[in-house]
This record gives sequence, C-alpha cells and structure tokens, in this order.
Amino acid sequence: MFKLIIFDIDGTLVDAYTAIERSLNFTLKKLGHHKAGTAAVRRAVGHGDKNFIERFMPKKDVKEGLELYRPHHEKALLRYSKVIPGARRLLRDLKKKGYKLAIASNRPPKFSKILLKHLGLLKYFDIVACAKDKTEIKPKPFLIPRILKRLRVKKDEALYVGDMTVDVHAGHNAGVKVIAVTGGSSSVSELRGARPCAILRELSGLLHAAERCRKNRRLR
Repeated sequence: MFKLIIFDIDGTLVDAYTAIERSLNFTLKKLGHHKAGTAAVRRAVGHGDKNFIERFMPKKDVKEGLELYRPHHEKALLRYSKVIPGARRLLRDLKKKGYKLAIASNRPPKFSKILLKHLGLLKYFDIVACAKDKTEIKPKPFLIPRILKRLRVKKDEALYVGDMTVDVHAGHNAGVKVIAVTGGSSSVSELRGARPCAILRELSGLLHAAERCRKNRRLR
C-alpha cells in the first residue's frame, strides 16, 4: 500500500467556504463593489487568495483588497470554519495505521496553519506545504515533489487527495496517483474529466479506494 497520503485542505478536509465568502464580501463592500454570491465564491476558490480576489474586482483594487481581506479572513476562519464529516476520524485512523500524512494546499501558509491548528488537525501532519507565490500554485508540480523529498518517499508510494480538478492535475504533474472527493469546488463531471484513479463521495471510503488505485483499477 501507499506510505504517504497527501491532502488538500479546503473542500477536502475543511469547509471554510462561509469564512471565505464573508471575508470577500467585507472587502468588496469596503471598496464599493457588488456583493458576490455563494456559488460564485465556491467556484473561484482553490488558486490562492490573490488569484481569488482578482476574480471579483479590477486589478487596480487587488493590492488594497488583499490588505483588507487577509486580516478579516484570519478572524473569519476561526469563527466559521468546520471539519468535513469523517475527516478527523480518517486522519486519526491513518496515523494509527502508520501512514505519513502531509498537506499540499494553494492556501497561503499562514492561514493554512491557523486553520489546521484551530480545528485540531495540525497534529496529524508530518509536513504542511503551501504555495507561497504564483510559482508554487497548483497544478504546477512544486508542492508535492517538495513533500516527497522531505519525507523521503517515492512517487509510487504516495497518494494525493483533493476536491478540485487543479488537485488532480497537480498530482498527475507530480507523478503520483490522485483520489478526488466530491462536494468541493469542482463538479463530479469535471472531476471525471480530469481522470483521477478514484472519485469518492465520502472520505470514509478512502482506504478501499486507495487499494484499488494501487492495483491500477479505477473506482468511480
């Protein structure tokens, strides 16, 4: 079986969509822009906060927007974020079984660690790798190879789990197998088009799906 399982955060382990939406609309209101709807916010996340902000305002406002968004979001994360059902139990069971666990996220490092620590998840991970700038943003193959090197794990011994097509492509670009979970920012049809080795509706089925992936058998 795999030795290392790498997870995305948002939409995979944590539901922070409400926190993101509130911080964005606070920022938009301050800058005199129209409010963003829930569906639009959900579809726009996953590519780093700067790319996210740029989707909702002119480029001339992005710098000021980030200066407003980030301090608000630091507080909103603590108030509105929650662990996705089954995630905490899965991480606990994986650690008991001896798996190495890691995070590869486009969310900025500071906010990733605030979020994971607040929700009591940080203790499960051997390494948290997050995109520091646009050169590291998934699907670019930067974060996952960095984790493999740090933990001394081979590509075929690692599995990546995420909720977006960008996660699937990141895993493919890094040469590792990917399991996609539904309920995040990408639709089931979009995930199928990206061709992960499995698509799950619930995290509880991860190890079963991982076994099928290891044997090169697709599970849909």
